[in-house]
Amino acid sequence: MAMPYVLNACSNLKKSTKNNAAVLSVVQRKSAAGLIQPGTQNLTSLRIAGLYGHNPLQNHILGALPAEDFRRLLPHLEFVAMPFGMTVCEADSQMRHIYFLTSSIVSLLHDMQDGSSAETAVVGNEGVLGVALYMGGGKSLNRAMVKSAGYGFRLKASVLAEEFARGGALQQLLLRYTQALLAQMSQTAVCNRHHSVPQQLCRCLLQTLDRLPGNEISVTQSSIAAMLGVRRESIAEAAGKLQDEGLIQYARGHLTVLDRHGLEARSCECYMGLKHEYHDMLNEEKAS
Repeated sequence: MAMPYVLNACSNLKKSTKNNAAVLSVVQRKSAAGLIQPGTQNLTSLRIAGLYGHNPLQNHILGALPAEDFRRLLPHLEFVAMPFGMTVCEADSQMRHIYFLTSSIVSLLHDMQDGSSAETAVVGNEGVLGVALYMGGGKSLNRAMVKSAGYGFRLKASVLAEEFARGGALQQLLLRYTQALLAQMSQTAVCNRHHSVPQQLCRCLLQTLDRLPGNEISVTQSSIAAMLGVRRESIAEAAGKLQDEGLIQYARGHLTVLDRHGLEARSCECYMGLKHEYHDMLNEEKAS
């Protein structure tokens, strides 16, 4: 199993006034969302520093935590780089960390004995990778592969177990996210069975786009075909039609969405259903 590259040399850093100020802000503020401003490079003198603008609060679950809860977790969070194509975990493997994604996107894949596979869900900065750690068992049900390169923060299983057992905000947020993830898996199964390849392609592109800051996606037709469990030729034909209609532009593994509304109109009902599910989840997080 390929493990993430942990960029965590922060334990050797000396304390600085900037670090102390960052720690003090964690203590004084009441909500996690205002603790770290974008571009902050020194978060704490304990574990996280020099992250060049990346911070844990880019993850929606961590960002919704009360300040006190976030402060407990912060020293234990490890910054990780997640390059494209990296296998974070294999199916039926024991997970040792839970991953709070910030800018990366991970595809959960179910592999068949003949070597084929299909995507069952997508995880981005709205959630976590490793629900098995708090739902029981600890073994991953799917292979998790990075479909869009980026970064995240991971937390040891032992620390997660201790925090989850408190029964506080993190537990509630994780359980609420799990409900949304199960809804995504259920909707994906229905979509793969009943909707056309062009509709599935539109849904796949929109779900990826929702988790990116811009309108550009690095992806190949072969990888999309593997995720949807269809032939590459079917994806090439569907993508060609979308490009002819002026909705996307595709060249050498680089796809640009030119008309998002047009893409939404050609997608199936599954995309909007999933979007509403996660929207409701996030609104509940903000209200709690």
